[in-house]
Amino acid sequence: MIMNAAFQKVYTKITQVTKATCSLQAQGVGNDELAMVDGRLAQVVKIWGDEVTLQVFSGTEGIPTNAEVTFLGKSPVLKVGMGLCGRFFNAFGDPIDGGPAIEGEEREIGGPSVNPVRRQQPSELIATGIAGIDLNNTLVSGQKIPFFADPDQPYNQVMAHVALRAQTDRIILGGMGLTNDDYLYFKNLFDDAGVSDRIVSFVNTTEAPPVERLLVPDMALTAAEYFAVDRNEKVLVLLTDMTLYADALSIVSNRMDQIPSKDSMPGSLYSDLAKIYEKAVQFPSGGSITIIAVTTLSGGDITHAIPDNTGYITEGQLFLRKDTEIGKVIVDPFRSLSRLKQLVIGKRTRKDHAQVMNAAVRLYADAANARTKLENGFELTDYDRRTLEFAKDYSNDLLAIDVNMDIGRMLDTAWKLFGKYFNRSELGIKEEIVNEYGQDIK
Repeated sequence: MIMNAAFQKVYTKITQVTKATCSLQAQGVGNDELAMVDGRLAQVVKIWGDEVTLQVFSGTEGIPTNAEVTFLGKSPVLKVGMGLCGRFFNAFGDPIDGGPAIEGEEREIGGPSVNPVRRQQPSELIATGIAGIDLNNTLVSGQKIPFFADPDQPYNQVMAHVALRAQTDRIILGGMGLTNDDYLYFKNLFDDAGVSDRIVSFVNTTEAPPVERLLVPDMALTAAEYFAVDRNEKVLVLLTDMTLYADALSIVSNRMDQIPSKDSMPGSLYSDLAKIYEKAVQFPSGGSITIIAVTTLSGGDITHAIPDNTGYITEGQLFLRKDTEIGKVIVDPFRSLSRLKQLVIGKRTRKDHAQVMNAAVRLYADAANARTKLENGFELTDYDRRTLEFAKDYSNDLLAIDVNMDIGRMLDTAWKLFGKYFNRSELGIKEEIVNEYGQDIK
């Protein structure tokens, strides 16, 4: 160990080097503290007595055991302020859009979630314009919910359109492992739509080291906390793709010789995901943080450790799938669930909402049964044929992700479909509701 001109300790004896980490003897070091290793940025990930393990973001290739290591005395920080709006940043909070550096108050990222006594029960509707969400799986401010999707589905396009349509004050995008095409898609779409001033984006592309992805959610949520707490705004945080985030966790833990858990994931996966999702909150003052994240599925496996743990932490899921009948991606009404929707349905929406939602899903289920009968060679009844036709229109007019309308129009569209294919007795909706909203149904 030597001292440099600024009286800063410089360590020159590394005891162990792996592909992603290096270890050395050091004192007075804090957890998550940043350091420079041979000119490369690193972060403390483990302290055991005097032995400190550093995660080197760009990898350890070429680092000698006598490389200079300097601890910076602080955790990763983000400068917050209104200057964040309309800007794109990397995982370290540095601008990547050619604009100037941000001036503002420095805040450490990755802090604790909100004290329960400061939380309020979510009660505000978050409308997205997507009927598969707003009609069947209504979102509530302060909720945390993932999209489950196969890797070949257009989940980033869905997230981008949620950003354009969502009725919130501020959108924070956290992109992990985005291709350059996806990055430019988000950037150009926001610019062309003229909504950049209310969107803040933190992006890690495939060209950057995978380990850097671990900083993106904390950067995004630190910005979200500034707008929700300091400015009392309704903030929607969009995180894509949390599977790539978990893969980065796995890379680091495996290279630290930690014993992997299920599906090669680290044993800390649940708590690592929970510390992100539990930042979702509704404050009594009116500000809120709502989190929608993408979790891509490996071979459609819903039991994989990543979606499995995610399902325990979050308040439901939005399941994307390709509907072969109409050739479009829909929000699957059977496998999707918003556990908080009852807090706003009929309270922040029309009183017929719950009845219409339940009737439509039940009729869609009857269509699925009719399709099974058809595939097995059984004769279909007239009702079966009508449910099959209804299911096509319901998928195309309401469940497809390219549908964009307000909730009132969604309900009106459902009533038109009911009247087209069914009579009152087949709907199972309360008579007074039918009399008020479906007067033309026989």
